[in-house]
Amino acid sequence: MPRYVKNESDYKKVSFESSKIRAAMKRARTSRKQPTSVALDPQLVEDLKAEAKARGVPYQVLMRMFIIEGFKRLRRAG
Repeated sequence: MPRYVKNESDYKKVSFESSKIRAAMKRARTSRKQPTSVALDPQLVEDLKAEAKARGVPYQVLMRMFIIEGFKRLRRAG
């Protein structure tokens, strides 16, 4: 069970596994994404959230999937 640290003094009680830290750093370094902003109608966001919930994924991931798939279609058609 993970132990969450709530203040600085608690860090002394936690042991860190260097292999897990290195693996997390490697994942973070290779999977960086550039944040963007898109203004959407509130109803569309609610619809996306409902669809994402039905598919069992976060709505931001669903939007990313739609954008990637749409771009792939555009490239194939162009």
